[in-house]
Amino acid sequence: MAEMDVSDKGGHKKGPGVKKAKKGSTRVDMTPMVDLGFLLITFFMFTTTMSKPKSMEINMPFKDPNQQVKNQQLKESCALTVLLGSHHRVYYYTGIPTETAPPTIKTTYFKPNGGIRDIIIAKMKEVAQRKASGELGAKDNVAVLIKATPNSTYKDMVDMLDEMNINEVPVFAIVDISPVELEFLAVPEADAKQP
Repeated sequence: MAEMDVSDKGGHKKGPGVKKAKKGSTRVDMTPMVDLGFLLITFFMFTTTMSKPKSMEINMPFKDPNQQVKNQQLKESCALTVLLGSHHRVYYYTGIPTETAPPTIKTTYFKPNGGIRDIIIAKMKEVAQRKASGELGAKDNVAVLIKATPNSTYKDMVDMLDEMNINEVPVFAIVDISPVELEFLAVPEADAKQP
């Protein structure tokens, strides 16, 4: 039990004829204050909102198991493949590579001028011009394939999905990167690690 002694131990002296009144010691018991402190701490711990993990909600389309889905062929002139690399590098190529014609991989970043946004806008303009000239049909749209390397970050993936929404890309997909594409990226990724 905690106690405080606040008795008067002296002070100024009174005259010879004045009798000193006898004072009892005043004690303050601090035990209830400690209990109250613990009760308040417990109350605030339980009533405080705990920090919740932040996640991005992705609405996936409903897939009917009874419905057969026919594979849609992606036209080479509409395809843009984006490979997310380390150090926030973005590699890209157009078209669909084959064994006889490997892709020409170019490098850019998430930057305001000359970044991946400008590449997407240029591809959308190219497809719109081909539609206007009659080379492509009315249903043909730009299709962006997003592929992440093992060294890329979640921030890069979220930034890339933001670019899809900002540029209103009608068709895009997150696809696994192929071993052949990883081989193509081996040299640029090695250069990225060196200062």
